[in-house]
Amino acid sequence: MTEISSPPAQAASEATAGAPTPGPRRSYAKSAADESLEDYSLRYAPHSFRRWSPAAVASTALGGIAYLADYAIGAGIVMSYGFTNALASILTAAVVIFLTGIPIARACAANGVDMDLLTRGSGFGYFGSTLTSLVYASFTFIFFALEGSIMAQAFHEVLGLPLPLGYLLTTVIVVPIVFKGMAWIARMQSWTQPVWIVGLVAPFVILAVESPSSFREFTSFGGTHGVGSGFTLLGFGLGTGVALSLIAQIGEQADYLRFMPARTPANARRWDLAVLAAGPGWVVIGALKQLGGALLAFAALGAVGEAKALEPIAPYVESLRPWLGGAALPLAGLFVVVSQIKINSTNAYSGSLSWSNFFSRITHRHPGRVWYIFLNCGVALLLMELDMFSALGSLLGFYSNVAIAWIGAVTADLVINKPLGLSPKHIEFKRAHLHPVNPAGFGAMCVAAAVSIAAFFGLFGTYAEAFSPFIALALAMALCPLIAWATKGRYYLARPNPEAGMNDSTETRQCVVCEGHYEIPDTASCPFHSGTICSLCCSLDADCHDVCTRPAAGPVPLGLPAVRG
Repeated sequence: MTEISSPPAQAASEATAGAPTPGPRRSYAKSAADESLEDYSLRYAPHSFRRWSPAAVASTALGGIAYLADYAIGAGIVMSYGFTNALASILTAAVVIFLTGIPIARACAANGVDMDLLTRGSGFGYFGSTLTSLVYASFTFIFFALEGSIMAQAFHEVLGLPLPLGYLLTTVIVVPIVFKGMAWIARMQSWTQPVWIVGLVAPFVILAVESPSSFREFTSFGGTHGVGSGFTLLGFGLGTGVALSLIAQIGEQADYLRFMPARTPANARRWDLAVLAAGPGWVVIGALKQLGGALLAFAALGAVGEAKALEPIAPYVESLRPWLGGAALPLAGLFVVVSQIKINSTNAYSGSLSWSNFFSRITHRHPGRVWYIFLNCGVALLLMELDMFSALGSLLGFYSNVAIAWIGAVTADLVINKPLGLSPKHIEFKRAHLHPVNPAGFGAMCVAAAVSIAAFFGLFGTYAEAFSPFIALALAMALCPLIAWATKGRYYLARPNPEAGMNDSTETRQCVVCEGHYEIPDTASCPFHSGTICSLCCSLDADCHDVCTRPAAGPVPLGLPAVRG
């Protein structure tokens, strides 16, 4: 928990006469103060911490897409709507996810911010983005539960471990890795990558040699629900909705991309390629995995039945049997476990970041990112024990409406509002410069999500139900610039930031509250404390009542002079 220690802070400036007196100086609990654990969970990632190469950051980010939920999602879509509809749905969703992911990935990598900080400054406001923290947290624990269920199925098949115990084991196994943050996750992703790549390719090589006709037969597969092999508009819409539930994955990619080193003339080409590959590029591999998972499920359908075909391990084992015989099951189990550890480390890590952001704004306390690992994993474990895997399609179809409304609003701000001057050019994430709520992004997301959810539940007819995610995307991207224009962008900044153009600066200033030194982009001038304050102390202050955003506050001193980092 956040602790307070003496001596007292400086008195408030004359501009804030009559305001509450600043409290004592703040010190942080050990887990929150140790950045080797904390990984700047609530802050801008400073240049001094971004010591990895573009290739190393990209490799770590891409390691997080090893998940096998793609196999289950692809299999579910093709079983329900047939190959033709599944192919169209998966490719369409991939295009949408790729295009919306480009500006988000570049903004996070260039500005050293995660998805939450980006959302704050992209039309949502300081408290407006609190709701999106919950949306993002739900993404991480839903998919943690989904991936954990798949790993538990592997433990059950290979070791005979009961599923409830398997769920617990899959949850506990990732905690030590995530506890240490980016440093340990990067090592784990690097060490496991060769095993994962071999395991990813092997079943398709064996299938191509042993049963090449399966590929041709797959293209005429009409599903198991009587849809048929042709294209239907309803099947396409419903399938796309499920595939679009993965759109929030860009947030997990951004959690790593924020550690990308500064873009310079010397590394510009490598930087651009790394951000493109590790940002929106994940969906290229993801779409191929969805189609590959559907193919393996189809090939194994006669041997294992539909229910087992939707569980990735069963089709995977069947694909290996022709060459590996009795060794197929343990080797398949190894591949599943490695894949799920890789992705659930990312899910748990990103969940700890989103919960940290949510609770810091609600409670004005921050015990440290590591404690929220247990919250995120605990919620995921509960979902696993409740057998959420059996309701996969419906759950993801509903979730995609909310997620795409959020991502659509953020994307609209980055690609429409900022170029047109409807919003500030820079990403302003600090509480000291933001309104609590900005109707441009927050309002657009809420309206788009509400309308699309109503459509999802059939309020506007069958076709609107099938295409509810498209309704969410269209409304969010249209309403965000429209509201920004109508409000003349006045809700983006509560007061101007004179240092907005210093994002590349490595100079530091001392916070008058915690007395730590922070790079200029992570600080603000504070009239309540009469000096420079770091963004985290600013977020956690419960006594200032946002005095800095009042027009009467006037200019304030910047505190101690900057020093060269």
